[in-house]
Amino acid sequence: MSQYLTINPKEIPTGKLFGYLTGTVTPRPIAFASTIDKQGNVNLSPFSFFNVFGANPPTMIFSPSRRVRGNTTKHTLDNVLEVPEVVINMVNYNMVQQVSLSSTEYPKGVNEFVKAGFTELKSEKVKPPRVGESPAAFECIVKEVIATGEGGGAGNLVICEVVLAHFKKEIFNELGQVDPFKMDAVARMGSNWYCRANGDKVFEVAKPLTTQGMGIDQLPEAIRNSRVLTGNDLGRLGNTEQLPTKEDIADFAANNIHLLSLKEQRLTEAELNLQLHYLAHDFLEQGKVEEAWKVLLQPVRFV
Repeated sequence: MSQYLTINPKEIPTGKLFGYLTGTVTPRPIAFASTIDKQGNVNLSPFSFFNVFGANPPTMIFSPSRRVRGNTTKHTLDNVLEVPEVVINMVNYNMVQQVSLSSTEYPKGVNEFVKAGFTELKSEKVKPPRVGESPAAFECIVKEVIATGEGGGAGNLVICEVVLAHFKKEIFNELGQVDPFKMDAVARMGSNWYCRANGDKVFEVAKPLTTQGMGIDQLPEAIRNSRVLTGNDLGRLGNTEQLPTKEDIADFAANNIHLLSLKEQRLTEAELNLQLHYLAHDFLEQGKVEEAWKVLLQPVRFV
């Protein structure tokens, strides 16, 4: 029996497919889009089919999809077709409940800034206002709107060029970089679920821009096929350029309390290998890749 549920998108209801897509393509950043129609009515609504797609020119795209039920369009789409301008406001944890409230399908002409209790700030280069509570806001002109289909659930790619950006100073660290903990962003998952990018859920993975790791394919077979080491462990090991010397490995064995403890135990070769892999895994979980290598490269009969 296969471990996969394999489906043809054309053979299931659109609503069910929507659930599969939004439940697995996660987390998704939220474009909290403020727009305006020809009569000057302001609309504010969140969209999680969204991301940034370039920096020169600065380009963002979000998609106010057609409703699955009724195949109607949203006020945001109608507005950008009338007045091709939008402010994309970012969402943090302190405002997520208000953002959810703003997604209520109020009648056309109702201002969600008022309904959800947000502060309207006048934009400088576009007509729609920006959200005062947002940690970052991007004034944009709409370059193009591309419909991906005509049926319910079809997307409408609103391609935006950022013409002015506003960042609250409180989200920066002492180096002038955006601090993810101060940003405290939230993202959409499937169904009613969100996630918060803060606390121990935020972690770093160094980009191999100036290094050229050996690759997992070059790891010794016993390491590559380990029952203990995870794919993340192998990725860290494969990102290594240079292995520790024999002298470093021997010195580490003579001074590491865990290896010294293993020396005192009567272990078979298989048992010893297993314990070494567990110890290396613990080091890798702590980001101590060099120490992990010094464990894994111990002679099996180092006792």
